[in-house]
Amino acid sequence: MTLTVAILSFAHPHVHGYAAYLRAQPGIRVIGTDTGAPDPGTRRGAELAADLGLEYLPDVASVLAQAPDAVVICAENTAHRELTEQALAAGAHVLCEKPLATSDEDAAAMVAAAEAAGRILMTAYPVRFAPVVEDLLARVRAGQLGQIMSVHGTNNGKMPRPQERSWFTDPERSGGGAMMDHVVHVADLLDALLGEPAERVHAVTNQILHPDAGVETGGVVSACYPGGVIAQIDCSWSVPDSAPTWGGLTLEVQGTEGSMRIDPFAGHVGGYDSDGSIWQAYSTDLDARLITAFLEAVRTGTAPQPDGRVGARTLALVTAAQRSVASGQVEQVRAVG
Repeated sequence: MTLTVAILSFAHPHVHGYAAYLRAQPGIRVIGTDTGAPDPGTRRGAELAADLGLEYLPDVASVLAQAPDAVVICAENTAHRELTEQALAAGAHVLCEKPLATSDEDAAAMVAAAEAAGRILMTAYPVRFAPVVEDLLARVRAGQLGQIMSVHGTNNGKMPRPQERSWFTDPERSGGGAMMDHVVHVADLLDALLGEPAERVHAVTNQILHPDAGVETGGVVSACYPGGVIAQIDCSWSVPDSAPTWGGLTLEVQGTEGSMRIDPFAGHVGGYDSDGSIWQAYSTDLDARLITAFLEAVRTGTAPQPDGRVGARTLALVTAAQRSVASGQVEQVRAVG
Protein backbone atom coordinates (compact mmCIF):
# COMPACT_ATOMS: atom_id res chain seq x y z
CA MET A 1 0.00 0.00 0.00
CA THR A 2 1.32 3.43 -0.93
CA LEU A 3 1.47 5.93 1.91
CA THR A 4 1.13 9.64 1.29
CA VAL A 5 3.40 11.58 3.65
CA ALA A 6 3.19 15.36 3.79
CA ILE A 7 5.84 17.75 5.07
CA LEU A 8 4.37 20.93 6.52
CA SER A 9 6.88 23.79 6.53
CA PHE A 10 10.54 23.81 5.58
CA ALA A 11 11.64 26.07 8.44
CA HIS A 12 13.66 23.49 10.38
CA PRO A 13 16.91 22.25 8.79
CA HIS A 14 16.00 18.64 9.62
CA VAL A 15 13.61 18.85 6.65
CA HIS A 16 16.55 18.01 4.37
CA GLY A 17 17.30 14.69 6.06
CA TYR A 18 13.66 13.72 6.51
CA ALA A 19 12.75 14.47 2.89
CA ALA A 20 15.76 12.61 1.49
CA TYR A 21 14.97 9.49 3.47
CA LEU A 22 11.25 9.56 2.70
CA ARG A 23 11.88 9.95 -1.02
CA ALA A 24 14.21 6.95 -0.99
CA GLN A 25 11.55 4.62 0.43
CA PRO A 26 9.41 2.45 -1.84
CA GLY A 27 5.67 2.90 -1.57
CA ILE A 28 5.87 6.48 -0.28
CA ARG A 29 4.44 9.52 -2.03
CA VAL A 30 5.94 12.69 -0.53
CA ILE A 31 4.15 16.02 -0.82
CA GLY A 32 4.65 19.28 1.03
CA THR A 33 4.22 22.97 1.44
CA ASP A 34 6.12 25.72 3.20
CA THR A 35 4.80 27.98 5.94
CA GLY A 36 6.21 31.01 7.71
CA ALA A 37 8.34 33.84 6.38
CA PRO A 38 11.70 32.71 4.93
CA ASP A 39 14.84 34.65 5.71
CA PRO A 40 16.37 36.66 2.85
CA GLY A 41 18.70 34.53 0.77
CA THR A 42 17.38 31.25 2.15
CA ARG A 43 15.98 28.70 -0.29
CA ARG A 44 12.48 27.83 0.89
CA GLY A 45 9.10 27.17 -0.65
CA ALA A 46 8.85 25.78 -4.19
CA GLU A 47 12.58 26.29 -4.80
CA LEU A 48 13.59 24.10 -1.89
CA ALA A 49 10.87 21.57 -2.71
CA ALA A 50 12.43 21.20 -6.16
CA ASP A 51 15.85 20.65 -4.56
CA LEU A 52 14.34 18.03 -2.25
CA GLY A 53 12.37 16.36 -5.02
CA LEU A 54 9.02 16.95 -3.32
CA GLU A 55 5.64 17.44 -4.94
CA TYR A 56 4.91 21.03 -3.90
CA LEU A 57 1.43 22.39 -3.15
CA PRO A 58 0.60 26.06 -2.49
CA ASP A 59 -0.70 25.90 1.08
CA VAL A 60 -1.60 23.71 4.04
CA ALA A 61 -5.24 23.39 3.00
CA SER A 62 -4.19 22.05 -0.41
CA VAL A 63 -1.87 19.51 1.19
CA LEU A 64 -4.46 18.27 3.68
CA ALA A 65 -7.05 18.02 0.92
CA GLN A 66 -4.87 15.21 -0.45
CA ALA A 67 -5.78 13.20 2.70
CA PRO A 68 -2.20 12.32 3.65
CA ASP A 69 -1.72 9.26 5.83
CA ALA A 70 0.99 11.00 7.83
CA VAL A 71 2.38 14.49 8.31
CA VAL A 72 5.87 15.60 9.33
CA ILE A 73 5.93 19.10 10.83
CA CYS A 74 9.16 21.10 10.41
CA ALA A 75 7.79 24.54 11.26
CA GLU A 76 8.96 27.23 13.66
CA ASN A 77 8.32 26.10 17.23
CA THR A 78 5.38 28.40 17.91
CA ALA A 79 3.53 27.07 14.84
CA HIS A 80 3.61 23.44 15.98
CA ARG A 81 0.26 23.40 17.77
CA GLU A 82 -1.77 24.92 14.95
CA LEU A 83 -0.29 22.69 12.26
CA THR A 84 -0.58 19.58 14.42
CA GLU A 85 -4.24 20.22 15.18
CA GLN A 86 -4.97 20.84 11.50
CA ALA A 87 -3.23 17.61 10.47
CA LEU A 88 -4.97 15.55 13.14
CA ALA A 89 -8.34 17.02 12.16
CA ALA A 90 -7.64 15.87 8.60
CA GLY A 91 -7.09 12.32 9.85
CA ALA A 92 -3.30 12.21 9.56
CA HIS A 93 -0.77 10.76 11.98
CA VAL A 94 1.80 13.36 13.04
CA LEU A 95 5.54 13.47 13.63
CA CYS A 96 6.30 16.90 15.07
CA GLU A 97 9.76 18.45 15.25
CA LYS A 98 11.03 19.18 18.74
CA PRO A 99 10.25 20.94 21.00
CA LEU A 100 6.67 19.73 20.81
CA ALA A 101 5.44 23.25 21.61
CA THR A 102 6.59 26.37 23.45
CA SER A 103 4.08 26.30 26.31
CA ASP A 104 2.76 23.54 28.54
CA GLU A 105 -0.79 24.52 27.58
CA ASP A 106 -0.10 24.08 23.86
CA ALA A 107 1.62 20.73 24.41
CA ALA A 108 -1.32 19.45 26.48
CA ALA A 109 -3.77 20.56 23.79
CA MET A 110 -1.77 18.72 21.11
CA VAL A 111 -1.69 15.49 23.12
CA ALA A 112 -5.42 15.76 23.80
CA ALA A 113 -6.17 16.39 20.12
CA ALA A 114 -4.22 13.29 19.07
CA GLU A 115 -5.98 11.11 21.61
CA ALA A 116 -9.39 12.46 20.60
CA ALA A 117 -8.62 11.81 16.93
CA GLY A 118 -7.24 8.33 17.59
CA ARG A 119 -4.05 9.23 15.73
CA ILE A 120 -0.33 9.01 16.49
CA LEU A 121 1.52 12.05 17.76
CA MET A 122 5.27 11.39 17.84
CA THR A 123 7.97 13.85 18.91
CA ALA A 124 11.06 14.08 16.69
CA TYR A 125 13.91 13.14 19.02
CA PRO A 126 16.36 11.34 16.71
CA VAL A 127 19.08 10.96 19.35
CA ARG A 128 16.81 8.42 21.10
CA PHE A 129 17.58 6.09 18.17
CA ALA A 130 21.37 6.20 18.49
CA PRO A 131 22.81 2.68 19.05
CA VAL A 132 24.87 3.92 22.02
CA VAL A 133 21.69 5.28 23.64
CA GLU A 134 19.94 1.94 23.14
CA ASP A 135 22.96 0.17 24.65
CA LEU A 136 22.99 2.51 27.66
CA LEU A 137 19.27 1.98 28.30
CA ALA A 138 19.66 -1.79 28.04
CA ARG A 139 22.55 -1.83 30.53
CA VAL A 140 20.72 0.40 33.01
CA ARG A 141 17.56 -1.73 32.78
CA ALA A 142 19.65 -4.87 33.30
CA GLY A 143 20.99 -3.34 36.52
CA GLN A 144 24.61 -3.18 35.41
CA LEU A 145 25.07 0.36 36.77
CA GLY A 146 23.13 -0.31 39.97
CA GLN A 147 20.96 2.49 41.32
CA ILE A 148 21.32 5.66 39.25
CA MET A 149 22.52 8.56 41.38
CA SER A 150 23.33 11.37 38.96
CA VAL A 151 23.44 12.24 35.28
CA HIS A 152 25.37 14.92 33.44
CA GLY A 153 24.39 15.83 29.90
CA THR A 154 25.71 18.30 27.36
CA ASN A 155 24.26 19.57 24.13
CA ASN A 156 26.45 22.24 22.58
CA GLY A 157 26.38 23.46 19.00
CA LYS A 158 26.79 26.33 16.62
CA MET A 159 24.50 29.30 16.87
CA PRO A 160 21.96 29.16 14.01
CA ARG A 161 23.05 31.64 11.37
CA PRO A 162 20.72 34.67 11.51
CA GLN A 163 20.79 35.12 7.73
CA GLU A 164 19.58 31.52 7.26
CA ARG A 165 17.37 30.59 10.21
CA SER A 166 16.69 33.81 12.11
CA TRP A 167 13.59 32.33 13.73
CA PHE A 168 15.82 30.36 16.13
CA THR A 169 16.83 33.65 17.79
CA ASP A 170 13.37 35.24 17.61
CA PRO A 171 11.49 34.34 20.82
CA GLU A 172 8.15 35.06 19.15
CA ARG A 173 8.80 32.13 16.79
CA SER A 174 11.19 29.91 18.76
CA GLY A 175 9.96 30.30 22.33
CA GLY A 176 13.55 30.65 23.56
CA GLY A 177 17.17 30.23 22.60
CA ALA A 178 19.80 27.59 23.35
CA MET A 179 17.88 26.28 26.35
CA MET A 180 14.72 25.63 24.33
CA ASP A 181 16.73 24.30 21.39
CA HIS A 182 19.11 21.98 23.23
CA VAL A 183 17.79 20.97 26.67
CA VAL A 184 14.86 18.98 25.27
CA HIS A 185 17.12 16.41 23.55
CA VAL A 186 18.87 15.57 26.82
CA ALA A 187 15.56 15.73 28.70
CA ASP A 188 14.21 13.04 26.35
CA LEU A 189 17.13 10.74 27.14
CA LEU A 190 16.57 11.35 30.86
CA ASP A 191 12.88 10.55 30.42
CA ALA A 192 13.73 7.20 28.84
CA LEU A 193 16.53 6.48 31.31
CA LEU A 194 14.72 7.28 34.56
CA GLY A 195 11.11 6.51 33.67
CA GLU A 196 9.78 9.48 35.60
CA PRO A 197 9.44 13.23 35.00
CA ALA A 198 11.62 15.83 36.68
CA GLU A 199 10.21 17.35 39.86
CA ARG A 200 12.20 20.53 40.55
CA VAL A 201 14.49 22.64 38.37
CA HIS A 202 17.00 25.44 38.80
CA ALA A 203 18.54 27.17 35.76
CA VAL A 204 20.87 30.00 34.82
CA THR A 205 21.52 31.41 31.36
CA ASN A 206 23.67 34.04 29.66
CA GLN A 207 24.46 35.68 26.33
CA ILE A 208 28.21 36.01 26.86
CA LEU A 209 29.26 34.46 23.56
CA HIS A 210 26.58 36.18 21.47
CA PRO A 211 25.63 39.40 23.32
CA ASP A 212 23.55 40.74 20.42
CA ALA A 213 21.24 37.73 20.34
CA GLY A 214 17.65 38.27 21.44
CA VAL A 215 17.63 34.99 23.40
CA GLU A 216 19.85 33.04 25.76
CA THR A 217 22.84 31.46 24.04
CA GLY A 218 24.19 29.40 26.95
CA GLY A 219 22.96 27.93 30.18
CA VAL A 220 22.99 25.21 32.81
CA VAL A 221 19.87 23.43 34.00
CA SER A 222 19.84 21.33 37.18
CA ALA A 223 16.91 18.98 37.75
CA CYS A 224 15.86 16.81 40.69
CA TYR A 225 13.81 13.66 40.12
CA PRO A 226 11.40 12.01 42.58
CA GLY A 227 13.63 8.94 42.88
CA GLY A 228 16.52 11.11 44.10
CA VAL A 229 18.51 11.43 40.87
CA ILE A 230 20.12 14.80 40.23
CA ALA A 231 20.72 15.71 36.60
CA GLN A 232 22.62 18.62 35.12
CA ILE A 233 22.34 19.76 31.51
CA ASP A 234 24.90 22.04 29.87
CA CYS A 235 23.28 23.71 26.85
CA SER A 236 24.80 26.32 24.61
CA TRP A 237 25.42 27.71 21.15
CA SER A 238 29.13 27.79 21.99
CA VAL A 239 30.71 25.95 19.04
CA PRO A 240 32.44 28.47 16.73
CA ASP A 241 31.38 28.86 13.11
CA SER A 242 34.86 27.72 12.08
CA ALA A 243 34.45 24.30 13.73
CA PRO A 244 34.32 21.36 11.29
CA THR A 245 31.09 19.99 12.77
CA TRP A 246 27.88 21.47 14.18
CA GLY A 247 28.54 20.31 17.75
CA GLY A 248 27.57 17.29 19.80
CA LEU A 249 25.66 15.69 22.66
CA THR A 250 26.99 13.60 25.54
CA LEU A 251 25.46 11.84 28.53
CA GLU A 252 27.32 10.52 31.58
CA VAL A 253 25.43 8.31 34.02
CA GLN A 254 26.73 7.56 37.53
CA GLY A 255 25.33 4.57 39.43
CA THR A 256 26.12 2.69 42.62
CA GLU A 257 27.69 -0.16 40.61
CA GLY A 258 29.33 1.74 37.78
CA SER A 259 29.23 4.62 35.35
CA MET A 260 28.87 5.02 31.60
CA ARG A 261 29.45 7.88 29.19
CA ILE A 262 28.04 8.06 25.68
CA ASP A 263 28.80 10.39 22.78
CA PRO A 264 26.40 9.55 19.92
CA PHE A 265 28.05 11.85 17.38
CA ALA A 266 31.69 11.03 18.10
CA GLY A 267 32.22 8.65 15.20
CA HIS A 268 34.15 10.44 12.46
CA VAL A 269 37.27 10.63 10.37
CA GLY A 270 39.22 13.82 11.05
CA GLY A 271 41.94 15.66 9.26
CA TYR A 272 42.86 18.85 7.43
CA ASP A 273 42.74 20.18 3.91
CA SER A 274 43.41 23.56 2.32
CA ASP A 275 40.20 24.94 3.84
CA GLY A 276 40.98 23.82 7.40
CA SER A 277 39.69 21.02 9.61
CA ILE A 278 37.70 18.10 8.21
CA TRP A 279 35.05 16.17 10.12
CA GLN A 280 33.56 13.28 8.17
CA ALA A 281 30.94 11.54 10.29
CA TYR A 282 30.28 7.84 9.84
CA SER A 283 27.76 7.32 12.64
CA THR A 284 24.25 5.91 12.15
CA ASP A 285 21.70 8.06 10.29
CA LEU A 286 19.47 8.91 13.24
CA ASP A 287 16.95 10.83 11.12
CA ALA A 288 16.45 7.69 9.05
CA ARG A 289 15.88 5.53 12.13
CA LEU A 290 13.40 8.07 13.50
CA ILE A 291 11.41 8.20 10.26
CA THR A 292 11.50 4.39 9.99
CA ALA A 293 9.96 4.05 13.46
CA PHE A 294 7.27 6.60 12.62
CA LEU A 295 6.35 4.90 9.33
CA GLU A 296 6.24 1.50 11.02
CA ALA A 297 3.85 2.89 13.64
CA VAL A 298 1.64 4.42 10.94
CA ARG A 299 1.48 1.13 9.03
CA THR A 300 0.87 -1.09 12.05
CA GLY A 301 -1.11 1.21 14.32
CA THR A 302 1.37 0.73 17.17
CA ALA A 303 2.29 3.50 19.59
CA PRO A 304 5.81 4.80 18.87
CA GLN A 305 8.24 6.31 21.31
CA PRO A 306 8.95 9.11 21.99
CA ASP A 307 5.27 10.06 21.77
CA GLY A 308 3.42 13.30 22.42
CA ARG A 309 3.34 12.77 26.17
CA VAL A 310 7.14 12.46 26.18
CA GLY A 311 7.27 15.70 24.20
CA ALA A 312 5.05 17.39 26.76
CA ARG A 313 7.06 16.08 29.74
CA THR A 314 10.39 17.17 28.28
CA LEU A 315 8.99 20.59 27.40
CA ALA A 316 7.73 20.94 30.99
CA LEU A 317 11.34 20.68 32.20
CA VAL A 318 12.31 23.54 29.88
CA THR A 319 9.38 25.79 30.82
CA ALA A 320 10.22 25.23 34.51
CA ALA A 321 13.82 26.18 33.70
CA GLN A 322 12.58 29.37 32.00
CA ARG A 323 10.58 30.26 35.11
CA SER A 324 13.64 29.56 37.25
CA VAL A 325 15.78 31.92 35.17
CA ALA A 326 13.13 34.62 35.56
CA SER A 327 12.67 34.16 39.32
CA GLY A 328 16.18 33.13 40.33
CA GLN A 329 14.61 30.36 42.38
CA VAL A 330 14.03 26.62 42.20
CA GLU A 331 10.79 25.98 40.30
CA GLN A 332 8.41 23.03 40.30
CA VAL A 333 7.93 21.15 37.04
CA ARG A 334 4.29 21.15 36.03
CA ALA A 335 2.74 17.71 35.98
CA VAL A 336 1.76 16.26 32.62
CA GLY A 337 -1.36 14.07 32.66
